[in-house]
Amino acid sequence: MKDHKSYVRRFLLEDLDIRGAVVRLDDVWQALQKGRNYPRNVGTLLGEMSAVSALISANLKQSGRLTFQVQGHGPVRLLVIDCNEALNLRGFAAFEDHVPDGDRLSELVGDGILQLTLDVAGMDQPYQSLVPLEGNSIAAVFEHYLQQSEQQPAGLWLACSKDAAAALFLQKLPGADACDEDGWSRAHQFAQTVTREELLALDPETLLGRLFAEETVRLYDARPVIHDFPPDRDKIIAMLRALGESEVRRIYAEHGELIVRDDLSNHEYRFEPDEIDEFFDAGPGSIESPPTLH
Repeated sequence: MKDHKSYVRRFLLEDLDIRGAVVRLDDVWQALQKGRNYPRNVGTLLGEMSAVSALISANLKQSGRLTFQVQGHGPVRLLVIDCNEALNLRGFAAFEDHVPDGDRLSELVGDGILQLTLDVAGMDQPYQSLVPLEGNSIAAVFEHYLQQSEQQPAGLWLACSKDAAAALFLQKLPGADACDEDGWSRAHQFAQTVTREELLALDPETLLGRLFAEETVRLYDARPVIHDFPPDRDKIIAMLRALGESEVRRIYAEHGELIVRDDLSNHEYRFEPDEIDEFFDAGPGSIESPPTLH
């Protein structure tokens, strides 16, 4: 645990047949924000979405790459988090120049949808699901999503600061009523007492001991969450070759510079005229998903 600053840690309330997880993102969340200058409330939305995306990715029954997008017509146009089976996470937010100070999702995103894309090796095409945004917070939207997808009652509590993002998840399993018919109600009420400060400051042992002091808690080993997307200039050059020499030179002539911004992995690439001359002397190439070019 001491080696992991960002992790997902599952737990089980053994006598109640209720499962859950604690998520903590420290260095990963700081890496996702680096150089972004997000307004406070935009950062909060993205941080909370990062924590819950890591949680859901860690619970996938099969290995795959999971992408969540919240899209709307408000000042925050897009929130994207991408996470694979190794819990390697990246993401970004796109927003207008002026974002109001409020925290309600309806004020920031407006009417919109939650889109899930699951890409599993061997599938003919990725699985996609579109869900209307129900609720006025990231926690409410994803709690509704989890309850619908798992067909079991669930609770989700999220918190985010500039230094960390965190989540607490609780879910009733099918055999819970046979263990204790009041168990879910009691555990959910205890979980609802969690504070933002506790989620951001307490380690899982302390947090769960405080919330479920009278219950038997089995705490599983932590799964580390990482952000490991080093710059890959060759892939960007391959994209530019695929775009075509005349188009690339037109963009350079129009803007006086050639900059490619990979928002998802948080890298920026600049190319000078002599570099453009050089890489168009090489062979063609391509990349999976072109970053923003201007």
